[in-house]
Amino acid sequence: MQKHGNIHTLITDYLQVLGVPYTEDYAISRVEAMPFKTLFGFSKLLEEYGVPSEGYFLSDKSEITKLTPPFIANTVAGFTIVTDIASDKVTYLSQGVEETVPLDEYQKVWDGNVLLSFPTQDAHEPDYTKHARIDFFQRAKRWVLLGAVILLLGYLFIVNGVWQHLSTILITAIDLGGIYFTYLLVQKSLNIHNAAADKVCGVLQTGGCDSILETKASKFFGLFGWSEVGFAYFSVSLLTLLLLPSMWPWLALCNLCCLPFTFWSIWYQRFRAHKWCTLCVCVQASLWLLFFCYFFGGWLKEALPLSLNFFALGLAYLSVMLGLNAIMPLIENKDKH
Repeated sequence: MQKHGNIHTLITDYLQVLGVPYTEDYAISRVEAMPFKTLFGFSKLLEEYGVPSEGYFLSDKSEITKLTPPFIANTVAGFTIVTDIASDKVTYLSQGVEETVPLDEYQKVWDGNVLLSFPTQDAHEPDYTKHARIDFFQRAKRWVLLGAVILLLGYLFIVNGVWQHLSTILITAIDLGGIYFTYLLVQKSLNIHNAAADKVCGVLQTGGCDSILETKASKFFGLFGWSEVGFAYFSVSLLTLLLLPSMWPWLALCNLCCLPFTFWSIWYQRFRAHKWCTLCVCVQASLWLLFFCYFFGGWLKEALPLSLNFFALGLAYLSVMLGLNAIMPLIENKDKH
C-alpha cells in the first residue's frame, strides 16, 4: 500500500461513493477550514451534508468483514475509503485511485478505526444549487479558454504552412503529446491529484512515477525538476514550430542535443532506481519520435552551419524553464494551504 499525502480528495471521493450531491471547490474549502483532520472532524463535516456518521474502533480486525461498505478506514498510510470487502480481499479508494489488496495485507496496515455513514434521502451540500451554478460557470471559462487556444493553434498551423509537410504535422502532434505527459509530471511533482496521471503511471509499474520523482535524480543540477525542463522544452518547441517556420532546423538540432538524456534516464530507472516511471518513458519515446520526424523530414541537414538563431532558441528554452521554476513553489504553497 502506498502512502498518499493529499487529504483534500478524501471528502469528495467519499461523497461521490455515497451518492451525495457536492461541488469540489466548496467541499475542499470546508476540509481546509477543519482544525483537525480526524475521523471525528470528518463526521462533523458530513453532518452538514445530511450524512450522520459514527466512528468505531474494532480491536478484532477480522470483524471488518462484517461492515457494510463504503466507509472510511484509517491506515498507517492515511485514510482510505473501503468500497468492497470479500472473504480474501479489500477494495479501497485512495486519492481517487481504486486498489485491491489481500484482506490480511490490509488488516496489517489498518489501525481498527472506521467511520460509518448513513446518508439521509435528501442528503446534499448546503446551498448546493448556488454552488453548482458557480461551478458550472467556472468550468465554462476553462472550456472557452481551451477553445480559444485550439482555434489560435489551428490558425497558426494553417497560416504558417505547418500542414504542408508530413514531418511537421507529426511533430506538432508529438509536441502536444509531450506537453500533456510533462504537464502530468508537473502535477505529480506538486502532489496535485490527477486521476489520468495515476492511470498512466500504473501502466508499467504502480507507484513508479511517485518513486522516481522522489529521488534526487528527478532534479536537473538539484535545482530544476526534469518535469519542468520537459514542459519548457515541448511548449517552446510547439510555439516555435507554429510561429517561426524559419527556426525548424534549429528545433531539429535542439532535439538532437536532448537525446543523450534519454539514455541516462532509461539506464537510471532500470539499474539504479529499479522503478519505472511510465510518464518519463513516454517523454523519452516522444523525444525519439521527434528525432525521426526531424531526420526524415530533412530538417537536421539544414541546421548547419550554426547561427545566432540556435542560441536564441536556447535562451527561449532557458527563460521558460526559469519562469516555470519560479512559479512552481508558489503553486505548491497555494496547494498546501
